[in-house]
Order: sequence, then C-alpha cells, then structure tokens
Amino acid sequence: MSTDMLDTPLGHGEAIVATQTVAPTAANRRRRHGWIDIVGPLAVFAVFIGIWYLMHHWALRAIWDKPNFLVPTPHEVVRTAFLTNDNRETLLGGLRVTATVAFLGLAIAIVLGTGLAMLMARRQWFERSMWPYLVALQAIPILALVPLIGSIWGYGLSARTLVCVIISLFPIVANTLFGLLSVDKGQHDLFTLRGVSSSTRLWRLQFPAALPAIFAGFRIAAGLSVIGAIVGELFFKRGDKGVGTLLDTFRNRNNYPMAYGALVVAAVLGIVVFVIFGLISRLVVGKWHESTRS
Repeated sequence: MSTDMLDTPLGHGEAIVATQTVAPTAANRRRRHGWIDIVGPLAVFAVFIGIWYLMHHWALRAIWDKPNFLVPTPHEVVRTAFLTNDNRETLLGGLRVTATVAFLGLAIAIVLGTGLAMLMARRQWFERSMWPYLVALQAIPILALVPLIGSIWGYGLSARTLVCVIISLFPIVANTLFGLLSVDKGQHDLFTLRGVSSSTRLWRLQFPAALPAIFAGFRIAAGLSVIGAIVGELFFKRGDKGVGTLLDTFRNRNNYPMAYGALVVAAVLGIVVFVIFGLISRLVVGKWHESTRS
C-alpha cells in the first residue's frame, strides 16, 4: 500500500464500512465479558465446593491425620444451620446484632474520617500533625487493642462500636485525602483565575473529583468494620450475642456445622455491605467521572 493511499481520508461509504466493522467487534467483546462475569464466579465457586468436600472426605485424615467432623460437608452445614428453624433464627439474631454494630461503627468512621481528610486537605500543618498518629493507629494490631478497650469501656455496644471505628477509620481518611489532593492543577488554576474562595474550591472542585476515591475507601472500610464487629464479639463474649460470639460458642461445643454456618453468615454480611457501597458509588458518581468511562 502506498503512502498516498494511507494519507487519503476515508470517503463516506468507506467510513460506514469501517464503523460497521468495528461495532460488532465491540458488541462481541461486551457479550464475551458478560459471560465471563457469570461463568467465572460460578466456576470458582464450584472449585471451592469441590475442595471443601475433598477436605472432609480425604485431606483431613490423609494429610493432617485429623477427624473429618472438623470440616463438615457443605450440605450438612446448610441442613443444620439454615434449614433448621431454631438454628436459623439463632444465626439471624446474631446477624442483626453484628450488622447493627458494624453499620454504626462504619457510619461514625465515615463522618469522622471524611471530616479529618477535608481538614487535612485544607491545612497542610494539620495534615502533617495528624498523619503520623493515624498511621500508628493503623499499625497497632486490633487484637492487642480489644482487651484494653473492653477493660475501659466495658463489653457493650459502645466498646464494640469503637473497635469498628478504629479498624475502619484509616482507609477512609487515606482515600479521601488522596482524592482531594489529586485534582488536576489546570482545574485549580481555572478556579484561581475566577477568584473563588477555598471553601468553594473544596465543595465545587475537589470533593466531586474525589468521589471515586472516597467510595473506594468506604468499600474497604465497610469490610473492615464487619471484621471489627466480629473480632470484638470474639473477645468480649458478653452482652448481646452476635455472629462472633455464636461462632466461638459453637466451636467450644464442637458444633462445627453451626460454626461454619456462622462463618457463612459473616461472609455474606461482608459481601452485602461491599456491594451496597459499590451500588451507591455507581449512583453518586454515575458516568460523568473519567474513572467510570470505558
């Protein structure tokens, strides 16, 4: 092909042919990705269930010389924990307690973490003053803090909520601050030329641009909040019985089908919270931000 032909613009008919050639390819790609989104998770779930059965019927005795009742089969877990009315009600009651603590702690962490990040974005001296202590709070193992929290604040709702706040605060502050400080310099220059105030710049420019990063932090913190609620219940073992308390009780009684049922409930709660914040992020951000465009 000559260079003259390469430099020649497409005619009207040729443009239509090119468009018709590209469009089906994109549609096929979307269709293929749609199938992967369904088949992929189902395949991984099938492998996971297969490994679970393998652990019960062979691996525990053959490799670790352990009794197979330590890992009950999936159908036994479903029958015992979820198809028996009394057991199901017990797990659902624990789920309500854990979900209440997790959501309450997450809500407090969102308000506190977002407020701290906005102050840190506006005042550099405040950022430098607070950041080392936030890193230190994140670095301290939550398992070391839980007994101290229980001895000071008791073992009720407030102490469990505090554990959730501590474990979920840092991702919110870090992601929100990153988003607020990552706005394009050219957009800042436009606001400077308009002579807008710092508060207007924050609410009209930085905060909308930071929304994808903010909701990424919310999703991470949501999962951590569920973990914090369960860890607090495992250690406190007093007050209303949540999923963590039930898990420890069933394990001590060698009721492993119910213990695994409590694990399933905890996992479902974490997934649901993560999905909820993903949906909220999609509704709030929509398709206007660059991070959501294909």
